[in-house]
This record gives sequence, structure tokens and C-alpha cells, in this order.
Amino acid sequence: MGIGAAFAAFGLVFRGPRERFWDRMTATGLVLGGLALATDRDARRARIGPAEIALGLASAAGLYGIFRVGDTVAREVMPRGGEEIGDIYALRSLRPKEELAARLALVIGPAEELFWRGFVQRRAGYLTATALYGGAHIVTENATLIGAATIAGAYWGLLRAIGMPLGALVVSHVAWDIWIFLIAPTEASDGAVSPRQAEE
Repeated sequence: MGIGAAFAAFGLVFRGPRERFWDRMTATGLVLGGLALATDRDARRARIGPAEIALGLASAAGLYGIFRVGDTVAREVMPRGGEEIGDIYALRSLRPKEELAARLALVIGPAEELFWRGFVQRRAGYLTATALYGGAHIVTENATLIGAATIAGAYWGLLRAIGMPLGALVVSHVAWDIWIFLIAPTEASDGAVSPRQAEE
């Protein structure tokens, strides 16, 4: 039921009106994060202290390095890589940066870790949880985003599998989201617009 709810929610998030994307994404985070907290003891026991913050920031930096390389590869290898990356970053223009940072830090980032690496991975295992996380993004029809989600899910899932505390993964996800999406995007130009935006 949890996986079904997640796939249905992701479908609504990415298929609904674009201008309300962040409202739907935040609502999805509240639902999935709430489900994890209500049903998973690891999620309820997650704590964030100095050690978790240090681990989380270090692992976020590692994933950011992977994505810097991946961005270049996607633009060169995938026919629509540049367009799809631009389309993802275009979502930043829908809300003020301060508001997006708050949504990512307080709801969206923590909820994804509590649900996918807490609730789902503890029950389904690393490989299945990673496949499901990537699969939930198929509805976007954005091959670059699907690949990025799968890589990020595999990265965080592996860290969880080898024992990284869930609290550290929450820090990692939040730090990575804010850094790559709002502070230092992999796009060559922070002001670049996607081809979709140009058409609109």
C-alpha cells in the first residue's frame, strides 16, 4: 500500500499543473513522511546530532561530485540530456528560493529518506528499494531525471545498507537538494532556461 501510494502521488506531482508542482510535492512529502513515522520504528528513532551532520554533509559532497560528472556525460551522450536537465532546473522559477529551501529542508528531503531508505528499504532490501525509487520517477518521462533519481537512490541506499544512520541520510539529502538545486546547480548558467520555457 505504501509503494502504491508513493507511485500514485508521484504521478499526481509530475502530471498536474506545473505552477502547483511544489504544493503537490510538499503534500506528497507530508503523506509519505507521515506514513514512515507512523509505521517504521527506525524512522521514529532517527536522530540528528554533530556526528550525523558531519556524515551527512560529507556524503552530500560526494554525491554532488558524482552529479557534476554525470551532468557533462548526460549532455554529451543523451540526445535530449541538456533539454531535460534544463527542464528540471526550470522548476526553481516557480517559487522564491527561500521558500523552496524551506520546503526541501523541512518536508521534502527528510520525507524521502524516512520513506524510501527507512520504511521501504528496511522491508524490501537495498536493490528493490533502489529500483522502486527510480521507477517512481518513470511517470516524468524525463530519462535524465529517472537516471539521476536512480543513481541518487542507489547512493543513499548503499550508505544505509552499510550502516549509515537514517538521521545522517536526512542531512545528506537536504544538503544535496539545496546545494545542487538552489546554490550551485550543475547547469553552466544559473540563469539558463530550458527549451520548454523558451517555447512558453
